[in-house]
Amino acid sequence: MNNTILIVEDEPKLVRLLSNYLRQAGYDSESIENGLDVLPRVRTRMPALILLDLMLPGRNGVDICKDIRTFSTVPIIMVTARIEEIDRLLGLEHGADDYICKPFSPREVVARVKAVLRRSASQQHPEVNSVLHLDEDRFQATLHGIDLELTVVEFKLLSFLSANPGRIYGRSKLMDHIYPDQRIVSDRTIDSHIKNLRKKISGISPETELIHSVYGAGYKYDT
Repeated sequence: MNNTILIVEDEPKLVRLLSNYLRQAGYDSESIENGLDVLPRVRTRMPALILLDLMLPGRNGVDICKDIRTFSTVPIIMVTARIEEIDRLLGLEHGADDYICKPFSPREVVARVKAVLRRSASQQHPEVNSVLHLDEDRFQATLHGIDLELTVVEFKLLSFLSANPGRIYGRSKLMDHIYPDQRIVSDRTIDSHIKNLRKKISGISPETELIHSVYGAGYKYDT
């Protein structure tokens, strides 16, 4: 079983720190410090997951992520000291599975790695996550066999998020999807729909949290 985490980072001390924590968690690790060396390594020896720094010598992480997505679905967690929303969204729109900002706790990185790998495994074996069922023809969603009684807009929102588990979407992206006629509504309308969705989900299954807020970035679907 492949359990190698590829650390793409040009700070040697940080590489050593992450490698130690990943080893303690049962993972092997390899590192690359120059962005130009990433694609050849990934093409020849595919890792289980990539921790990809945004700012690298040679090539930046966003461009590397975009190129990897042309031939692989390997999980990618972007790592950066740049916390502006546009940086987060750029990385995620090009296929990153998660995003973590410096400074961070190495334990948090290990936890994110485990979570993304679990999510990746569940996507490859979707039968393990069958509690939510969406009927696109009837705009009906059931949780544990119980009708959530969603509005059409709520259904579209849940359907879009659940079709892309783990991907983070900002309010504007979600608005473009549920309001394709580009009507003028407040971007906080999304927050209201998300609140209603969560209330209906918790009303059926209080322990189930399917829609998660990502501070400063938007929302994602995750089990």
